Amino acid sequence: MAPDEEVRAEPDVRRSFYGWNMVAVAFVVDFIAVGFFFYSYGVFLRDISAEVTGDRFTASLGITISNGIGALAAPFVGQALDRFPIKRIMMLGALLVASGFFTLSLMTTKWQFYFSMGTLFAFGMSMMGGLASAKLVANWFSRMRGTAFGMATVGVSLSGLVMPVAATWLIATVGWRSGFQVFSALTVVIVVPLVASLVVDRPEDMDLAPDGGATGPTPSIPDVSHDRHWRTRELLRSRNFWAIALPFSLALSSLSAILIHLIPYALDLGISDYEAAAIPSLAAGAGALGKVVFGRMIDRIDSRVAIWTSLGGQLVGVSMLLHGNSFAWLLGAAAVFGFSMGGVIPLHGSVIAETFGRLSFGKASGLLRPVQMPIHFLGVPLAGWIFDTTGSYDFAFQIFAAFYIVAIACTTALRPQKRAFSDHQVRPA
Repeated sequence: MAPDEEVRAEPDVRRSFYGWNMVAVAFVVDFIAVGFFFYSYGVFLRDISAEVTGDRFTASLGITISNGIGALAAPFVGQALDRFPIKRIMMLGALLVASGFFTLSLMTTKWQFYFSMGTLFAFGMSMMGGLASAKLVANWFSRMRGTAFGMATVGVSLSGLVMPVAATWLIATVGWRSGFQVFSALTVVIVVPLVASLVVDRPEDMDLAPDGGATGPTPSIPDVSHDRHWRTRELLRSRNFWAIALPFSLALSSLSAILIHLIPYALDLGISDYEAAAIPSLAAGAGALGKVVFGRMIDRIDSRVAIWTSLGGQLVGVSMLLHGNSFAWLLGAAAVFGFSMGGVIPLHGSVIAETFGRLSFGKASGLLRPVQMPIHFLGVPLAGWIFDTTGSYDFAFQIFAAFYIVAIACTTALRPQKRAFSDHQVRPA
């Protein structure tokens, strides 16, 4: 085959590449994991507090406990994903999550509530989605990894648009306990067969290379020189590990707090209830577009530039929030902030894979979660405490703007690895 004929045939290979099925799996699994749990949690909160915990603080503490234990368990889950079949781990995670929803539907005491949140959900969410789906996508893509991450994580943003309304309708129709049972059944019926029928751990298992193309008689991958098994001590001593951990923990802390406090902030400015609710919805919609755009961006330019662009856009969005008080202005700020915020998840996964390789992606991602947890979880209560103390969110938003400036500065320390081979080029013998 002539060289020009080979180039013309290449796009057809990519279009039919089986790895896009892994992106579809990650999209659906993350939609269910995040939508059924995180975005629906607030809808169930009032009924849980009224019938089980007795107050909303205790009910709210459940998701904090789940996230905290999940972060502490992430290094072990990440190492398991690097060593054992991803399909089996995802299916086990789906069964744990389904059991968690069913347990919530039957709970009558606080200890049952905390048991479900601190064990079944804490472990199941990382094993079904999150770490597992990210590891799966990272295994199948190299040059187009950012694009794949961006498309896969759109499911997270879409769940933010759909699930609060869907959960509200479900509770009004069948009640909150039966609503959890519906979530349990859907998790089993959708996730388990989807994972069982489609998930293949690595392209090499199908005699393919990342991004598409056959590997030849002897499976080989277009590997990079740094793609190896990293030891925990090496990761913790790596400059790049901390250059990823700090900027993204500051960004996650800021964006989580801003999204949660955005409606009260708008209401305090005199915005009506329905208009205030539309502001974070617009941010979520813009975030879906941002995931795709920033995913494609990191495939084409220096990783640091893509990260700086995302962080800089969020900084502009926060500044706009601080300097406007009309509904139209807040919508514009939400659009800028949400679009830029959309880049955080795909950029985070892509730069981890680019820096530490496919073989240690799970371990590095899992180890980053507990390291990032203290700063990540700081933003939401900090904003609430500042408002209670000062009667305004202004100082909190100024702090978050400073967080973004520090994050941009820290990213300059990142030294991403260079890919040694093109995506369809096989390592020479």
